[in-house]
Amino acid sequence: MPAASLVESAEQTLGPITHARNLAWWDANVDASAENERRRADTELEFSNALADADLYASLEAARANGGSDGLVRRQLDLLRDLMLPHQVPAALRERIVGLEASVEGRFARHRGVVRGEELDDIAIKRILRESDDVDERREAWEASKTVGAAVAEDVRELARLRNESARSLGYRDWFALSIAASELDEEKLFATLEACDRATAEPFARWKVALDARLASRFGCSTNELRPWHYADPFFQEPPAEGSLDLDPFFRDRDIVELGNRTFDGLAIDVAGTLARSDLFPRQRKCQHAFCLDLDRSGDVRVLANVTDNHDSMDTLLHELGHAVYDLGFDRDLPWLLRDTHLVPTEASAILFGGLAAQREWLEDVLELDAGEAVALESRLRAARAAQLLVFTRWVLVMTGFERKLYGDPEADLDAAWWELVSRHQLVPPPNDRRAPDWAAKIHVAVAPVYYHTYLYGSIVASQLQDALR
Repeated sequence: MPAASLVESAEQTLGPITHARNLAWWDANVDASAENERRRADTELEFSNALADADLYASLEAARANGGSDGLVRRQLDLLRDLMLPHQVPAALRERIVGLEASVEGRFARHRGVVRGEELDDIAIKRILRESDDVDERREAWEASKTVGAAVAEDVRELARLRNESARSLGYRDWFALSIAASELDEEKLFATLEACDRATAEPFARWKVALDARLASRFGCSTNELRPWHYADPFFQEPPAEGSLDLDPFFRDRDIVELGNRTFDGLAIDVAGTLARSDLFPRQRKCQHAFCLDLDRSGDVRVLANVTDNHDSMDTLLHELGHAVYDLGFDRDLPWLLRDTHLVPTEASAILFGGLAAQREWLEDVLELDAGEAVALESRLRAARAAQLLVFTRWVLVMTGFERKLYGDPEADLDAAWWELVSRHQLVPPPNDRRAPDWAAKIHVAVAPVYYHTYLYGSIVASQLQDALR
């Protein structure tokens, strides 16, 4: 079969199956019911079965080896090969992975931490960590944010084993190596980049954190040596507290975050009204507590799941997800289905570029309609806050990427200790005294979006380059 006919036939098969799988995944995140979880697993397995087609894969590899195809067809062959590669493993193994992923994801969506006898969602827990001066309450909130880890840790460890088994059956060292290769990245270059970022940020981060810790110690009436994870404003310290940055939350209190998002893109002559109308934007029980953008059909049905409240973080997150959405909406509909998708790095760059608008003077002035004089007075502090955010996030990416490399390198290792060794080294946050708990498993990406966090770092680098060019 000619290469062009091969990819066209594959697209005709994969398009409807992918749409059904995406819709079921959306429904399971909007409402983590048993029925939605079952349907999500069923459609994911159907999708995996289609990609596991050994005859199609063999024909695909033969077409790639033959060469001679035009550029667009060649690109489709490469994308299809990378898409199919991880699925060329026994059906029983794929079924086990799919079922376990669906189960773990459902538990994340349904889980609520308990603070002082009350079930709280992630938004409420983060509010305590941002606002409360009661150290006992803060500690209880931080510990509550980690209880989901204990609920899923053994299954996440089992997922690592199963993913490794599938990767090794394909000739890869482990799942980490397979994931990097299948996303068209080079592992050696990735870790060279991470090492360069480590060297560039270690000293300025340490200096910044000394000043931050002095402010936190003053606030909480303790010495800097007594500071622990619950003294920081984010459960994972992946964002800087107001004491080391700038508290923009008062500017967003009682504001319509969704309307501000719509107004942002209206000002750029980009229509996101349809996307917002299809989206699910506010928190409730049994709903995924995180945020994402999903292109269901590569034909315009793009949606955002978010948990909007009236603060700066929600504004940044909504603009971030809409940054993904406008990237997806911008594809030429005349392109073949396989090409109406993006590499993860440029779409993250788009998302990070737009998310960052909510902390820029021009946006605060033009969209939030902050008084021009007040906005100008904030400008130097906004720049400093952006620098702090990049420092903190870079150190967090080093933790996540380093941990996942260890996880897939040896799922039987003492992962609890490995996690805190990385947190202590890169974030300079000591663990609670005598703590032995799978805090690593409380980060949802480790379970259901594995080997992804480096993409945010690359995306930040590209977003900074784009912003510099645009200015």
